[in-house]
Amino acid sequence: MGVEIERFLRLVRALPECEAKEAERYTTFRVGGKPFGYLWPRTATVGLKQTLLEQTALVAERPEVFEVQFTAGGFGWVVVHLDGIELDELSELTLEAWYLTAPEELTAAPPTPESLARA
Repeated sequence: MGVEIERFLRLVRALPECEAKEAERYTTFRVGGKPFGYLWPRTATVGLKQTLLEQTALVAERPEVFEVQFTAGGFGWVVVHLDGIELDELSELTLEAWYLTAPEELTAAPPTPESLARA
């Protein structure tokens, strides 16, 4: 169980028009100039944009894997501990974060979680 950082990076790079911006302690992932995810290599965690309902459900279901990061603009961001999640679930959550952020013209034919897991 668990997803290595390099595997997460392959997954996120497979998303259309995903841009990565490196900072000193983390990497931000954007689409259409807006962030949908973060990676903190030191803690092997990622932050992903989700709906408020999904944020609440994930944290309540498995608090050892998910943490509330923050809420903003009607969305709930979750911290995901990579060592506690399977690739297929991480692919779904990453795609959802991208989908919630991507410009409409990109969401007409989004990738599938399965295609991301194979990337």
